Amino acid sequence: MAASAATPVETPYAAVSLPFALHQVPGAPVYYIEGLSGVPDSVNEGHTSNAGFVVTEAGVVVFDTLGTPALGYRMLQRIREVTDKPVKCIVVSHYHADHIYGLQAFKEHGGAPTVLAQRGTLGYAGGTADSQGEDAARRLEQRRQALFPWVDEKTFIVAPDQVFDQEMRFELGGVQFEIRHLGPAHAPGDSIMLVKNYGVLFGGDVLYGGRVPFLDSPETDIERWLAGLDYIAGLKDEVRYIIPGHGTMSEDAGQVVEATRDYILYVREAMGRAVRDFVPFDEAYRNTDWSRYEKLPAFDGSNRGNAYRIYLDEEARSLK
Repeated sequence: MAASAATPVETPYAAVSLPFALHQVPGAPVYYIEGLSGVPDSVNEGHTSNAGFVVTEAGVVVFDTLGTPALGYRMLQRIREVTDKPVKCIVVSHYHADHIYGLQAFKEHGGAPTVLAQRGTLGYAGGTADSQGEDAARRLEQRRQALFPWVDEKTFIVAPDQVFDQEMRFELGGVQFEIRHLGPAHAPGDSIMLVKNYGVLFGGDVLYGGRVPFLDSPETDIERWLAGLDYIAGLKDEVRYIIPGHGTMSEDAGQVVEATRDYILYVREAMGRAVRDFVPFDEAYRNTDWSRYEKLPAFDGSNRGNAYRIYLDEEARSLK
C-alpha cells in the first residue's frame, strides 16, 4: 500500500498528511486503523502498523497506538469522532517503536489512561518513562533522524503502568477482554487481545495479514512463535475477525494463521537446508524460489533480512 497525499492535519507534534481512515468491524463497536506497508520513513511518516479500539458503556479500550506521537494524536481524534467516553486503558501488543510512540499523545492529551503490557516489555521500556533500555534509546535516536519532525527531541518512551505475566482478563462496560502472552515470538512481550463479546482478535505482530512477516529481530523466537500460532488456531470457534499487527483485517482466522505459519516454515526450511549443505547465505538466498511471496507487500523491505536472521539461527543451532 503506497502512501498518498491528503490535506495535512495539524497536531501538537507535527502535521499528518496521510489518509487516516477509520474502519469498523461489522456489527461491533470495534474500530481499527490500518498502517501502510513498508519500513517507517519520511514518506509514510511512520504510519506502518495497525491499531484499534473498543467502545464500551464505561469507556474505551485501545490496542496499540501507532508509530509517532502525531499518529497517536490522530488516533485519539478518531476515537473522539466516535465517542466522548474516556479512554480507560491501552493494551500494548509489544514494545516496538512502530506500535508505542503514539502512547505519548494519549498520556499528554487523552486523560493519561492506564497502559497495560506483558512483564517482558520492561526490559525495553526500562520500567519508567525516564529510563528506557539501550535498545529503546538506540531506536528512538534512529527514528528522530528518520522520522523528523514526527519523532523529535521531545518524543519519549511511555513505560507500562501495569504488567501481567501470562494472561489477564478484565471486564469493562459489560465487554469481556482476554489478553494472552505468546512471546517471545516476534518480540519478548508479544500479546494478543480477544474481545470475547464480538469475537474480535487483535493479533499484534504475531499475525500478519496479506504481507510478509518481519522475522529480522534479535528477539525473534521461531519455536515460540509457531507455538503461539497453534494457540490462536485453537481459538477458531471464538474468533470471527482478526486484526493483525500489520496488514488487512480478515474474517478467516485460519487463513491468517496459516499464511503466517507457512511463510515462517518456508524460510526456515530453505535456510536450514542451506546450512546443512554448507551453502553460503548469498548463494542460498539467490537460489531459493521466492515466487510465492515476492509480490506481497513488504517483501522487498523484509524478506532478505528475514532469511539472513533465520540462516544465522539455523547456523547457531547446527553448532550445538
